[in-house]
Amino acid sequence: MSQQITTLTFFKYPSFKEKLWAFGMMQFAHSPLKKVKGLQFYKLLGSGKENFDPKPDWSVYGLLQVWDNEEMAKDFFDQSKLHQRYQNHSERQLTFYMKSIKAHGQWSKQNPFEPSDSLDENNAFISVITRATIKFSMLKKFWDYVPTSQLDLVDNPNLLFTAGVGERPVTQMATFSLWNDARALKKFAYRSQSHRHAVQQTQALQWYKEEMFTRFQPYHITGSWPDFKIPVSLR
Repeated sequence: MSQQITTLTFFKYPSFKEKLWAFGMMQFAHSPLKKVKGLQFYKLLGSGKENFDPKPDWSVYGLLQVWDNEEMAKDFFDQSKLHQRYQNHSERQLTFYMKSIKAHGQWSKQNPFEPSDSLDENNAFISVITRATIKFSMLKKFWDYVPTSQLDLVDNPNLLFTAGVGERPVTQMATFSLWNDARALKKFAYRSQSHRHAVQQTQALQWYKEEMFTRFQPYHITGSWPDFKIPVSLR
């Protein structure tokens, strides 16, 4: 029986000095993270500007972590000197605790997300991570099409939170989104003309060298973030 959980933490940095520190940690955090007990998989993530603009947002960084269990995650957030450093340098932090529902594809040649057998049938919220390594020859076509593919996300009342992140600017990108329920997500995925056309383009043009689509059940959110109110049942 798998007790695995996934956390995704966003950090917001206020000043040039702190942004420079955060940029440096994209390299220097690897060594301590590899020693964290109970951590199965992690990714250090930069972020793009709003509306999935490929230009970097130097004020926001993310940390994706896959844990043996929730106890290991909480120990890291409560006791880790590394996490304390991230907190000290950032002005805002927001952490999503999630259980994997289903994952297709690979991330760095593996699928680290194990389907949870302890999902809560009364929890309708759903979160999604999509990520891809884009073929160099397809970069221009891909980024030219991104604004069109995201049209139906703008002012979508069922989309509670979204962010564009990535391991490397332009070529290794990911998106995270939090939705009211699976029905709202399916409506966007299958009825949105712009999104449906994007899927067709992906299949026809073979944009990606590697891709992954993962659905999660978020069950707890901590911290705060501008223009985002944590749903009461997830606090």
